[in-house]
Amino acid sequence: MIQFFWYSYAAFLATSTIAFFIHGGYKSPIFLVDLAFTIIAWIGLFGFVTHSQIFTAIVWRVILAVVILWDLLFFFFIKSRFSVEASEPDTASMTIASAALTLLFLSPLYYALFHYSF
Repeated sequence: MIQFFWYSYAAFLATSTIAFFIHGGYKSPIFLVDLAFTIIAWIGLFGFVTHSQIFTAIVWRVILAVVILWDLLFFFFIKSRFSVEASEPDTASMTIASAALTLLFLSPLYYALFHYSF
């Protein structure tokens, strides 16, 4: 049952990213950098789910720290500067709420990377 959750979670992450890509979400180079971090994290998720060793544990510890730091910086600071939409004064709290929900949604990914690296 747990394996089903992880495969479903990985499939949902992949589907949402592909949909975002198809609809032109990765037009800015900074969003392509985010896509690169996402793909690296997915490789770790794949290794965790399939119980296969990809790189060493120390590499995944570094990747875990870098991915979490990147996601925090990206969602709370970088994304708003490179977004196409014009920001309004009332949307600051909505941006923080959506970033917090996105990080909450990514918490199983961080959990998997943590257990994969330790």
